[in-house]
Amino acid sequence: MSSPYFPARTVLFEREEGGVTYRIPALLYVPKKATLLAFAEERLSPDDSHANVLVLRRGAFYRTYVEWGAMRVVKTASLEEHRSMNPCPVYDELTGTVFLFFIAVLGNTPESFQIMTGKNAARLCYVTSSDGGVTWSAVTDLTEQVIGSVIEDWATFALGPGHGIQLRSGRLLVPAYTYHIDCKECFGKICKTTPHSFTFYSDDHGQSWQFGDFIPNLKTGECQLVSVYEEDGSNILYCNARSPLGCRVQALSMDDGAAFFPGQLVRKLVESNRGCHGSIVGFPAPLIGSSSQCLLQGESWLVGGCDYSHFQQKLRVLQKHREKSVRNLAVTSVKRASQCRPPSRISEESPNSAADSGQALSGSSTSFQAPTWVLYSHPTSHRSRVNLGVYLSTFPRNADSWTEPWVIYEGPSAYSDLAAIELPFSEPSTPGIPAITFACLYESGARFAYEEISFCLFTLSEVIENIPTKGRSPTQSCQAGGKNHWKSCATS
Repeated sequence: MSSPYFPARTVLFEREEGGVTYRIPALLYVPKKATLLAFAEERLSPDDSHANVLVLRRGAFYRTYVEWGAMRVVKTASLEEHRSMNPCPVYDELTGTVFLFFIAVLGNTPESFQIMTGKNAARLCYVTSSDGGVTWSAVTDLTEQVIGSVIEDWATFALGPGHGIQLRSGRLLVPAYTYHIDCKECFGKICKTTPHSFTFYSDDHGQSWQFGDFIPNLKTGECQLVSVYEEDGSNILYCNARSPLGCRVQALSMDDGAAFFPGQLVRKLVESNRGCHGSIVGFPAPLIGSSSQCLLQGESWLVGGCDYSHFQQKLRVLQKHREKSVRNLAVTSVKRASQCRPPSRISEESPNSAADSGQALSGSSTSFQAPTWVLYSHPTSHRSRVNLGVYLSTFPRNADSWTEPWVIYEGPSAYSDLAAIELPFSEPSTPGIPAITFACLYESGARFAYEEISFCLFTLSEVIENIPTKGRSPTQSCQAGGKNHWKSCATS
């Protein structure tokens, strides 16, 4: 049995001797600048009440490596007497603007106190950059303008963390969650709050923002989004969210995030203790022509030193896995999800909504569209925050479509953020077909998960080559190996 393969990593943020700790990574690729932006919270200790400012390192991307600049504070991303938290960058490709969203929290008020008392201390803010993160605008506070009086029903709220996305329509989406106050008072105290994921979105390149409806049924928190296309051109917005229910929750939107259908448990994606943040990115599948023609994207570069015949075999296994996932998504379950009474804005406001729910989910376009595959990163143990892994789904709206994880970091690890970088090929045999490189920014350490924030690159071929197809998962092997000496805190 060969030794496990881990991508080479670079430590970008490291805990200092005085106790200053860097947490909550967020990663954004700016294609026009060929630049990666790596954000984090600088905290005076690992505790969230000791968060301070947001920091940034800019990396010049050179196809196979990244050259990083020095760390600096994003000075304008702050409000007086508030601490800056939950960096959530999103890039508008049409205007070349980077929006760095974050929450500004009053004083040292921890999230747990806000949840317990129902007294929100967070504000919705952003700064922008038009030069790839070199300079930043003054801060904009959107709290009154966007949330308004509704905030009285929110014990607290936060963003992401990690990246937002832009849809082909131009809509900008920022993932978010709130602890909604379900019962105002119970003998003078807040007696019930429930976490719900939702989105903030803009259809005018960030000039105005609004927020959508909550994922309605299951408890959901920190989340990320992917726009998923299928071969027939149909599209859904896919949300993957942290949950205290023992596994992740996914939910679908047919109106680009204004409202979501009821969430589903994703039992293959386990949560540890009360859960942990995870990241998702979408990318075009390595297919040309139709789902039955499985061709590698730029095989001469992607495969590298891998055994190509073995790689092709695993690619065929993934294609069969996808076809099975499509078949197993029964029509009855699709209709049941669609017939659940969705928020009214789906039928009233969405121009793409269909009278028949099955038609809404399947779409009506007949033109070929390379389907979207989704990569997900998260600690792989159900006991503690250890062994960061990446999972692949070839048909994400089927909750059972996820593979076993490829562990990319063995040891204590927690929050992460992914970026997918599409590289155009120049070979005449594959004109216009992109190669896919993934970047991952993640919390890691030797004894604790919050000792450092690391960065690594890996290719789609490496993902396919290293994902287990048989036998025990890396998580099970680790547990069998007795590596329970790692310590990891399960709080955010």
